[in-house]
Order: sequence, then structure tokens, then C-alpha cells
Amino acid sequence: MSANKVANTQARAVRTISILLLSVLALTGLSFVIGATSFKLGLDLQGGTSVTLQPRIEDGQTGRVTAEAIDQAVEIIRQRVNSLGVAESEVSAQGTGINRQIVIQVPGETGRRIVDLVGQTAELRFRPVLAEGAANATPLGTDPTASVLPPGVTPEINAQYAALDCTLPENRQGGSSGNEAATIVSCDRAGINKYILAPAEVLGRQVTQASALLDPQGASGWYVTLEFDGEGAAKFGAMTTRLTSLPAPQNQAAIVLDGLVYSAPRINEPINTGNAQITGNFTQLESQDLANVLKYGALPLTFDRGEVQQVSPSLGADQLRGGLIAGILGLALVVIYSMLYYRGLGIVSVSSLMVAAVMSLLSFALLGELIDFTLTLAGIAGAIVAIGITADSFIVYFERIRDEIREGKSIKSAVETGWVRARRTIIAADVVSMLAAIMLYIFAVGGVRGFAFTLGLTTIIDLIVVFLFTKPLMTILAKLSFFNNGHPWSGFSAKSIGMVEKNPQKTGEVSNA
Repeated sequence: MSANKVANTQARAVRTISILLLSVLALTGLSFVIGATSFKLGLDLQGGTSVTLQPRIEDGQTGRVTAEAIDQAVEIIRQRVNSLGVAESEVSAQGTGINRQIVIQVPGETGRRIVDLVGQTAELRFRPVLAEGAANATPLGTDPTASVLPPGVTPEINAQYAALDCTLPENRQGGSSGNEAATIVSCDRAGINKYILAPAEVLGRQVTQASALLDPQGASGWYVTLEFDGEGAAKFGAMTTRLTSLPAPQNQAAIVLDGLVYSAPRINEPINTGNAQITGNFTQLESQDLANVLKYGALPLTFDRGEVQQVSPSLGADQLRGGLIAGILGLALVVIYSMLYYRGLGIVSVSSLMVAAVMSLLSFALLGELIDFTLTLAGIAGAIVAIGITADSFIVYFERIRDEIREGKSIKSAVETGWVRARRTIIAADVVSMLAAIMLYIFAVGGVRGFAFTLGLTTIIDLIVVFLFTKPLMTILAKLSFFNNGHPWSGFSAKSIGMVEKNPQKTGEVSNA
């Protein structure tokens, strides 16, 4: 290798390590800027909320509560939870028959918010408004049985309207939206108005996308936009076209979610674009939660919230302590083995492990702030496994360098040619680990997904460290006379790599006596 080529290789190695270390410093600064200075812990480590949802059996109709309906509800609830980030929440069905329940466990202080979110049935319906009044308004007309009523309003519906007092909180709990083909009475969610609503003309299952947006002019605040499929767009266009020609309040279309009116805007012109908006003085969190539940469709059943428990982290804290002790002992054993077996080369392995550990810790903290990633016992197990993955990578590299030296190459040359051969093995091993992590994450649920996530993340970090730190560091150290001259403690001595020749046996001369 020419002198110029060696110099370029050395300069490139220094530049690569500098870029990596500067990137780590930048990530450290970013973590302080966005407040990611601690880890978000899972249910087993910090405690949280556990709630049971019991299917509601209405009018003795037990036939709807089937295993298929419960499984469908579990999948929808799991999608809603997962859309909030890698939160290590667990959603599962327990029991049999009509006694089957859904158990949701969510970590941390956000547990109750998520429980409220996933428990919504999310039956979205667009219904024309037939009548509107104050929260405790009297019947339409002077007599509940009067014959002069708005079209579509029967005396029975008028009596229900009169009896409904929307100032009472129990009448604003929501739940089932009722028969979509029937006329209903309903409150708005704020308890200010009540309505008589015609049969639904557009349904939530015809919504293909829902997003939370902020009005840039500030007039509407946060709102939710909806996109309909072809059938929904046609029906929504036909409904809004018809309502524009009607007098108030029959020119309003009520947006009803779980039996409550979220908004009832006046329709001034036909809307044929296949889009709609839900407004209602939402906060950012409320609009995002509403878009989230609408995105995955309505639950097939209505659920009553059962027992809500606070889960203690005391057991998890003991297990965490044991897991950390196991991880520290494992790391210490790897360090001791590296220093005893590889001697001076142990500096490379120990520093590589330290860089990988710092990057992993920074990643856990940043992802916790950015995507609500939570660290659980299973996730810690995945991180501990990564110690072995990283150790395997530099062991493969070190042994390949030694092989090259045994073939007669200099240490500087062996560092480069050994890397060309070793990196294929390292990449192949990490790809296998990554594929295993991806498959586990896709097909597993609960804590296993946390293990898969940390295993995949730390495998990527291993590749970054080996390519951008371990290899360049070896290139720099190979220039030092301590390593280049094969010092007994360098790890490259003839004895270390098994090239010590046996001492020839001394032979004596035989003489005649």
C-alpha cells in the first residue's frame, strides 16, 4: 500500500469517527432541547391503568356478541392504540361466550386517556336535522300530540324529544347510535342543544380517511377532515344538495358519533367533493383522538366500562433491578474476556460497546418523546441481547485480521483486507437478526413487540458502530508502533495470533568411549 494511499485512508478514518461523534453530540443536544432526558417506561416498570370492557347486551340480543365480533373489536382497539405510538399497551380478549371481555392495559399517566379513546364505539352517521331546540326545550308546538309537526316527526318522537333533558350528564354519555334507518332524538356533546334527527344517509364505514387539522386563520380552531369512498361521496353530495333548498333548521346536517351530535352545520351549497369536516371547539388532542377512532372504523359492539385498576410497578421494579444487574454482569464479562484474550485490541471492543450503549440510550429517550416508545422488561432483554450481537461483529473482524497476518500480510494491510472479507459476514449476521426482529414485530403482540423493536433498533446501531467507529478506529491504531510492531500486549504479537515456533530440540553428539 503506497504512502499516499495510507495517508488518505488514515484521514478518512479520522473524518468518519469525527462525524459519528459529532452526530452523537448533536443527538444529545436535541434530546435536551425537546426534553427527552429520561426514558418512558412500560406498564411492568412504571405501572399504569388496566380496564375491562364488557359487551353491552341490548334488548336481549345476545346473538351479536360472538367470538368473531369480539376478535374484530380487539383488532380495531389494538390499531387505535398502536396508532398512538409504540406504547407497549396490551389488548386481549378473555372469557367465553357472552361473558367474554376485552382487557386493555396501558402504561403511565396517559392510560386513562387511551382507555377513553379505545372504548368509543365510533359509530359515525350523518343525519338531516328535523328539529332543534334548547337542551331542556318543551315539545314542538303546544301539544305533544299536535298534528302540526315538522315532516318526519311523529307524536311519539315529539314526546321523546320533550322528555329528553340534555342538561343532565347521564343523557350525554353516548353509546349506541340507534337504528340507522330510524328517526332519533339526541343531545349535542356540550349539553346546549337537542335535536330530532332523520334516518342516517351517510355512514362511518363509507369514510376512507380522517385527519386532524388546524384552521390557519383560527376561525374553526382544530377540526377533523373526512374523505368518503365513491358511495359515500355520492350520498353526501345528494344529501347536501337536497338540504340547501330547505328552511332552517331542516337545512342542517348533524354529524352524530356514538349517539351524540358533534356538530350540525347549515348546508349553504351542495358538497360533491367527497370531503366533509367535523368542527366543535376541539383541542388538538381531542381532534387527533377523534380522527384516530374514525380512521379504523366503528367497533362492532357497544361496550360498558368495567373495573378500572391502577397497576403497581413494584414487581416490575424488582425485575428491572435484576435485569440491569444481569446486563451489567454480561457487559463486564464481555469486557474482561476482550481485554484478556485480545489485550490491546480490547480497547477497540470496549470503546465500540460504549459508543453503541450511548447511541442506544439516546435512541430510547428520543423515541420516547417523539413516538411514545416505552421501555419494558422485554425491551431491556432485547437491548441485552444486542451486547452479544455487537461483540460478535468485532470478534469476526479481529479474527479475520489475524488470519490475514498469518498469511504474511502486514498489520496495516491486514486491517483493510480483513475488513473487506469480515464485513460480508457481519452484514449477513445482522440482516438475519433484523429479519427476525421484523417478523416478531409484525406477528407478535404485547411485550414481544417491545423485544423485537429494541432488537431491531440495536442491530441497526451495531451496523453503524462497526462501519463508522470500529473499522476506522482499527485503521488509526494500526499506524501506531505499539500495534504495528506486534507488542506482546497489542493483541498482534506472534504468540497472540499463534505463530510462535516451537524451540528446536537440542541434540547431543555420541562419541566413542
